Amino acid sequence: MPPKAPAKGKGPAKRKLAEVFPPGEVLTDTAKKSWKLGAPVGQGGFGLLYLANDASVKQVGDDAPYVVKVEPSDNGPLFSELKFYMRAAKPDLISGWMKSRKLKYLGVPKYWGSGLHEKGGKRYRFMVMDRFGSDLQKKFEENGRRFPHKLVLQLGLILLDILEYIHEHEYVHADIKASNLLLSHNDPNQVYLVDYGLAYRYSPEGVQKEYKEDPKRCHDGTIEFTSIDAHKGVCAKKTLESL
Repeated sequence: MPPKAPAKGKGPAKRKLAEVFPPGEVLTDTAKKSWKLGAPVGQGGFGLLYLANDASVKQVGDDAPYVVKVEPSDNGPLFSELKFYMRAAKPDLISGWMKSRKLKYLGVPKYWGSGLHEKGGKRYRFMVMDRFGSDLQKKFEENGRRFPHKLVLQLGLILLDILEYIHEHEYVHADIKASNLLLSHNDPNQVYLVDYGLAYRYSPEGVQKEYKEDPKRCHDGTIEFTSIDAHKGVCAKKTLESL
């Protein structure tokens, strides 16, 4: 179920922080598949990221291939992100696209499952996805804030493939930046665009939404990379401007 909307006349409800689950906690997704949590490896907004694996393993080690993002069920960001993943990031959709475009890989994270979990009388929403490594912002800083010209061109081509896929599936990302570009955990030559909490469905069922400025959505995203339209609160369709 979606998080409750704030009551009329009141400001947005304060988002709750996720509590830490112990290693070995088992979560069961909506497809009845069970996932075992390992150690927490990061925090994003109001959620926590855990190493994870199939529940059949005895222990989730440092080589775990998945991560699970967990947030209190009343929070909105993960619920919004799940809309994108469930509609556009299922493994068969991504594999079919790669085959049709003759791509070796596509930098869109795969959706492996999601659900609700209860513990201590509280409910949590979770999502399972591939594990990734460091982000491009850190690599940029480590490299003296310079990338070789060839690498910049290669990254541009990779991102164009990602954006073409997202746009063909009726979405814009709305928060493109180096810290949202992660390296594959297994192959540092592969780059993935993550964090779809602000992703916007600009063309549901093939019908584009009208151009309309919305003060409530002004400056959505990260300010230095936000497009002119997004600064006005318009659907962030000018993704290449952010890129």
